[in-house]
Amino acid sequence: MAFWNTKKSRLKGLGLGADIAGEILDRTNEEMAQMTPMNILLVGKTGVGKSTLINAVFRKELARTGIGAPVTEHIERITREGVPLVLYDTKGLELSEASQKAVQQEIRSLLYSSDSEGAKEPLHCVWFCIQAGSHRLEETERIWIQSLARRLPVLVVLTQAIDIQGAKALADYVKKQRLGIVDCIPVVASAYDIGPYTLRSYGLKELVGKTQEAIPEEAQGAFLNAQQVDIERKAQMAMRWARRFVTETFLVGFVPIPFADAPIIAASQVAMMAKITSIFGISYDRAMIASLVGAIAGVGGAVVSGRSLVANLLKLVPGAGVLATGAISGTAAAGITWTLATVYVKAMKEVCRREYRGEEMLPDEIRYLVERELKEVLDRGRSKKR
Repeated sequence: MAFWNTKKSRLKGLGLGADIAGEILDRTNEEMAQMTPMNILLVGKTGVGKSTLINAVFRKELARTGIGAPVTEHIERITREGVPLVLYDTKGLELSEASQKAVQQEIRSLLYSSDSEGAKEPLHCVWFCIQAGSHRLEETERIWIQSLARRLPVLVVLTQAIDIQGAKALADYVKKQRLGIVDCIPVVASAYDIGPYTLRSYGLKELVGKTQEAIPEEAQGAFLNAQQVDIERKAQMAMRWARRFVTETFLVGFVPIPFADAPIIAASQVAMMAKITSIFGISYDRAMIASLVGAIAGVGGAVVSGRSLVANLLKLVPGAGVLATGAISGTAAAGITWTLATVYVKAMKEVCRREYRGEEMLPDEIRYLVERELKEVLDRGRSKKR
């Protein structure tokens, strides 16, 4: 009973009068506020395509003019509200030897600050950008990369890699230099027209994946949220988190609980949906969340309660239901939570795709999408019974 009471007090009892969409919104904001921002040092000459790369990989056009703020003469700090990411972009590498030495000194100072105990924005990795069309690794670049790799995970990014075979040859050469790097990855950040043909972007998913694996665990959530290249990676992480909440709801119902206490199950489900929303990194608002939750609960109004959410899921999930005693079993609680996670993640994937393409998804479209997914779940359940 103590566990139930804790859940009730924490979410103010998600009963008939509670607003689940509002609770999810509040909890998602809390999740975002608790995220440790991902901090990347971006090194490369002007003109190698760093801005194109940044805007292709991350949400909200981070490299748009006016977003960054100067930290030093040659280092700019780029960030944007709602994206848990900070980019330190270096400038001046293509200038005189004196300018290059100044840039090196400023980077050393930044690294020193980053390594200091209690640093506010510790650097997590380096993207060292080289234009693939140069077909060579300059000696100064080799020295820089090797030096940086002693301090941080370094990924060498061969930008504008239109000559695919030439870029691959350069990547193989860089990897053989034993510079201590994580990897060397050729990329074309945005589609490139070559006469009547179009070269599609490539290499971005590999860059995101290698970066995700190389950075500290505490920064992985923020990086996953900020990147817009690999939506499936977001979905996989969301389902891994969902399994934890499924286990929790199973344990809540291990001793069957009265249906009157359905809001206890909804408390875990609210926390789960908030976590999933924070993973996907979308421009969420109350109208969008209300459309999603309302469709799942089978409620047309603006306010969805914990009881109505659980009741509708119990009707939809094969084998789930209320026991003869009027209680919900652990198996039923886990089943409806897993169904909720599956439908919610699929909906989030589509919302993500649409938003990253710059398309608005209206509340009615979201409701239709969720209802379609729920119907598929119900149809699969019926086919298993036959």
